[in-house]
Amino acid sequence: MAIQRKFYDSIIIGGGHNGLVTAAYLARAGKKVCVLERRHVLGGCSTTEELWPGYKVSTAAYVISLFLPEIIRDLRLKNHGLKILPRDPSSFTPTPSGQSLLLGHDEAENAREISKFSQRDAQKYGEYNSLLERIAKVIEPLLMKSAPDPLPLPKSWRKISMGKRLRDSSRLWDSFQELGELGNDMPEAIEILSGAAKPILERWFESEPLRATLATDAIIGAFASISAPGTAYVLLHHVMGEAGGKRGVWGFVQGGMGGLADALEKSCEQLKVEIRRESPVARILIENGKSQGVQLLDGTILEAEVVASSVDAHLTFEKFIEPQHLPETFRKAVSLIDYASASAKVNLALSEPPNFTCLPSTGVARHHHGTMHISPDMDYLELAYDDAKYGRPSQNPILEITMPTSVDSTIAPDGKHILSMFVQYAPYKLREGNWDDIKEKFADRCVEVLAEYAPNVPNAVLHRQILSPLDLERTFGLTGGNIMQGAMNFNQLFMMRPIPGWADHRTPVKGLYLCGAASHPGGGVMGACGKNAATEILRDF
Repeated sequence: MAIQRKFYDSIIIGGGHNGLVTAAYLARAGKKVCVLERRHVLGGCSTTEELWPGYKVSTAAYVISLFLPEIIRDLRLKNHGLKILPRDPSSFTPTPSGQSLLLGHDEAENAREISKFSQRDAQKYGEYNSLLERIAKVIEPLLMKSAPDPLPLPKSWRKISMGKRLRDSSRLWDSFQELGELGNDMPEAIEILSGAAKPILERWFESEPLRATLATDAIIGAFASISAPGTAYVLLHHVMGEAGGKRGVWGFVQGGMGGLADALEKSCEQLKVEIRRESPVARILIENGKSQGVQLLDGTILEAEVVASSVDAHLTFEKFIEPQHLPETFRKAVSLIDYASASAKVNLALSEPPNFTCLPSTGVARHHHGTMHISPDMDYLELAYDDAKYGRPSQNPILEITMPTSVDSTIAPDGKHILSMFVQYAPYKLREGNWDDIKEKFADRCVEVLAEYAPNVPNAVLHRQILSPLDLERTFGLTGGNIMQGAMNFNQLFMMRPIPGWADHRTPVKGLYLCGAASHPGGGVMGACGKNAATEILRDF
């Protein structure tokens, strides 16, 4: 066994964006920090890989908006090369009847597009967005700071200091006052935060292409029907975040999503953070209820006063820690975390852009700049889910497609393009067969479905990668292939994430913290989990 006596103040498990954010903030405070990344590349799901010569592919995450502007400023990420390329228009939905819906940031143009299907909806769309923006403005501050632990749980679960009780009380009061700003929007806000997307959208709008375009956003990354309670919450995300320079403007990272990791790495290096790639952790070392460091898979032991894990709760508590080091009540609660997943990713290299029959084009057109939705109506979305709930991949899958080469010429050879297809539903647990045997056939079906709207695509495919839910688990360390490190259901959000009583990034092991999406506020390329964790770690230091 190789023993390294080099001592760190903090060891970060996982070099995803949250882990790097935590590391940078701790180093800014003068701490000696080491980041351990299992793979050869940093970024976690926000990574760029050259899958084929000349093609720099965002293999998993593909767009950015929710990343906190204050992190960009604090860590000087723009100075370190981060460049976000806004998408406008933002979405394009072709229909089987040969029509299409193009939505962007120009209100007048949106109204003209929607009026092709409904004059009423064209008028209502602005009101709908205004409501979401008002709610998002109030909800955003709750997501961007550590969650309190106000639930009256048994005292045997955790000893909470008077200082923390006072802080939690203050946060709850702040939250109460912030929610009070909703005023007359309160009833609709409560429905959006806890209700189902389908009845809300059907009440607001009458045209199917608009309903379906918005509904697709409500279920991205979730194993849920648009009729399921909790799906409406995700509708807020399309008007949240300012990483693109303006509220709700989603964008591509120049050079691929790994450009974010590159900028974070440079910030960390400037702050003297030590980053070790290909350094998988075998276990977290614990003595007398306190973390002592980690042991790597090759036997190397690294010591530290603090260990912060940016991987999910299953890996952290059920793989890296022996059972005797955790209270039985805590271990049981962790074992009940829902990781249900039904997402897959198909990455294509194309010789030419998709040529949609409803809007023929030569070369890159405006509608290629945004997300291209293959989900023409609400029934399509419901039927796609019906397959998955019985353990079958959707026969007619929902495709959320982006073509980053429409705005970024640095990631593919001249004249060639990268097409990213985020696919639902692809259930992790199959009733029959296994993903390794069926994934290529499923990718074939995804291309066939796209070809119904853009017939040139099959012959334009030069290279293809398919990441099944099982591949997402194996490649990125995502239990069950869940891209959020745990389902974003109401019972796994805010003060209940990862489990009730432990929402403040701390754990039953002194000196061990969670700093990834398994903690509040959860999944998405936000950086808030990492920043908030660093705040709590420094408080304890």
